[in-house]
Amino acid sequence: MNDRPSFQDQLKGILHADGSHVARVSKKEAEPEEPEAVCAAFGYLRGSRDYPGMLELRLRNGISVWFPYSWLGPWWYDPSEGLLLKFSGDLIYLVLIRGSNLDKPLAEGSINLTRGGLQRQRIVWIREMNEEESRRVGDTAPTIDSISIAEFESHKALKDWVTQHAPAFQH
Repeated sequence: MNDRPSFQDQLKGILHADGSHVARVSKKEAEPEEPEAVCAAFGYLRGSRDYPGMLELRLRNGISVWFPYSWLGPWWYDPSEGLLLKFSGDLIYLVLIRGSNLDKPLAEGSINLTRGGLQRQRIVWIREMNEEESRRVGDTAPTIDSISIAEFESHKALKDWVTQHAPAFQH
């Protein structure tokens, strides 16, 4: 089957019914849209049909760690403490993300790190920022001060870690 429009269809798209010329530019030609957008703290997918599959955590020391979104279980947000993500795979992993304005929408207004991003699995990466980067961003957008990753084989070890590193998230 031929997906190309017929000559008559092309001509109809170019000419009005009265015969005057219409400049037609496809949306793709008019404004190519990048699939990924970024802010200083994270990158996210713009399109509603694409899903990253994995979340990359970029640490300040140059190391990156990826977790499949399929492993992401419950997560908690406390503005004074940060985000606590729980990934369940071969082991249990907790990721503690500390920063400021973590739920603040970006300038476009349609996405933030929490509800519009992680909840909808749109976030591709999150990165730790240095003090200068955080200062430049200020209160205008999210900043990521630290990302802590811990793995656990037992529930007791997990509870002990939360008690020591993120007591606001004890349940």
